Amino acid sequence: MITSPDLRFERRLWRSGLKYVIGLDEAGRGALAGPVAVGAVCLPDRPQLKRTLKGVHDSKLLTADERECLAPRIQAVAIAWGVGFASSEEIDWLGIVPATRLAALRALENLAVTPEYLLTDFRLELPELDLPQTAIVKGDRLCLSIAAASILAKTARDAYMCELDARYSQYGLAQHKGYGTLLHRRAILQAGYSPIHRRTFAVKHFGAGK
Repeated sequence: MITSPDLRFERRLWRSGLKYVIGLDEAGRGALAGPVAVGAVCLPDRPQLKRTLKGVHDSKLLTADERECLAPRIQAVAIAWGVGFASSEEIDWLGIVPATRLAALRALENLAVTPEYLLTDFRLELPELDLPQTAIVKGDRLCLSIAAASILAKTARDAYMCELDARYSQYGLAQHKGYGTLLHRRAILQAGYSPIHRRTFAVKHFGAGK
């Protein structure tokens, strides 16, 4: 049975006197096209918070409608939140891991508060920052702040991919959001790569038949 994320990690830090505890998570890491996005969320230490955010979970376990319903609720209750992107060009130039970290730094820059502690999903550590942080395996399924961040990252990226669909309609981006579906792969075979495709990350594997 899949359990809902809770506030055990945040409460431990709040009890130590910290206020600006930030959850971080990404969306779009494994896509063939478009940016990688990272959400950052700072939740308040207040009663009934988990009930207020009922339904918040790892974004991959939610439908698009559920995410769209939850995102404004997260934004309304959060002390601060932000989303950062790294483009397909930056992914090609830097590699997916450094590009995802760049998107995370941009998300933190978009916060209205100065972070005191980071709670990140396991692959999203930021060693370049002089900030205490904990990377949590399956953090988006265990930690409410990380789950909330995953929803904001996913909804922001999905909205951007729908905007790109107007420019690159031959790829069906509004349907698959740049992921490697059969529809998308067939479109690449027919139309070739566009400027938003990741040539040195996902597309090279597709081109090699992997």
